[in-house]
Amino acid sequence: MDLRSVRTPRLLLKPVTWRDMEDMVRLKADGGAFGQMLGGVCTRQQAEREMADDIAFWACHRVGIFTIHENGQFVGMTGIHDRPDGRGFGLRFALFASARGRGIAREAANAALNFAHDAGLHRVIAVASESNVASRTILGSIGMHVCETFARNGQTMMVYESKRA
Repeated sequence: MDLRSVRTPRLLLKPVTWRDMEDMVRLKADGGAFGQMLGGVCTRQQAEREMADDIAFWACHRVGIFTIHENGQFVGMTGIHDRPDGRGFGLRFALFASARGRGIAREAANAALNFAHDAGLHRVIAVASESNVASRTILGSIGMHVCETFARNGQTMMVYESKRA
């Protein structure tokens, strides 16, 4: 197991690698999983570019995007990326519909957030639309707090942050 992998009571989070490409393409093409993410659903070519960026991010920052596995099965992704809007290091998470409603997103996002802080990131943000109650509930439940709002495409976006000295 990779030294950067994280175990929780139910899950295994592993840093993304090219071996995860097919799983990530399926996840990022799923409107239910990626429809509300910044940039929305992805084509295969977009997913490949993001994978290259994610792998390079791990190499530069010692943190990044993890795949989420439950009982050996790929169920989603979580982790840290450099937000393209310049707001800083952002926490993101996405799950297939079959994995929702059981606390997996909260457990995985919390583990990724703690990993990022333990790796030396002082401030991590996350952005969710005001209408995305599920994501906002998860972010609040892992100790993130709203620090600002902004408008994007006619929606109010909530910026959450977590700070650790």
